[in-house]
Amino acid sequence: MADFTPDLKQLLNIAGCSFVRYGKGDHEIWLSPISQRHFVVDGSIRSRHTANGVLKQAGLPKHF
Repeated sequence: MADFTPDLKQLLNIAGCSFVRYGKGDHEIWLSPISQRHFVVDGSIRSRHTANGVLKQAGLPKHF
């Protein structure tokens, strides 16, 4: 199965989002300067719907 996490993190970095801290398990907490929200990025995202949901929370358009 595909792992969308590396591409997702690259898109977030390009958009100016920043890593804040590690969460529980393999989750990371990120901050978006666009939506001014904290959001969670899983260490292994296997669903394009989940990856697009993270982008939506960050205030970015769908990509996957």
